[in-house]
Amino acid sequence: MPAAKRSFELSLLPETFAICHFAADAVIPEWATQGQFFSITRSSDELSVIAEAASVPEKLRTEMSWRCMKVHGPFALSEVGVLASLAAPLAAAGVSVFTISTFDTDYLLVQCIQLREALAGLRNASHTVHEDTT
Repeated sequence: MPAAKRSFELSLLPETFAICHFAADAVIPEWATQGQFFSITRSSDELSVIAEAASVPEKLRTEMSWRCMKVHGPFALSEVGVLASLAAPLAAAGVSVFTISTFDTDYLLVQCIQLREALAGLRNASHTVHEDTT
């Protein structure tokens, strides 16, 4: 079955995250690698860090207040349409999404103020989202 027609299972991580921007030649901050989930990407243009908001120092160029959903994988790297099947209902709901892909799966970050719309959009598209109630 093509991924665009599949239903996926996701889990909402309990933490709130920040997306931080640094100069391309910046040193990776020590706090950036704390917590259960973080992502660091360096390109010739920038260094981006996604980390738990509680660990991010004030006065940085950041986008605060993001929630993260893990797509239950793993998926083959050749599988087509996984992100499209998840991003399309978010777009239809007017929700901006920041994605991170790993070898095994994908993560979707949405702004906290759009979380309710994101969950409804995904569920209306027959995806299952588990919320941590602890």
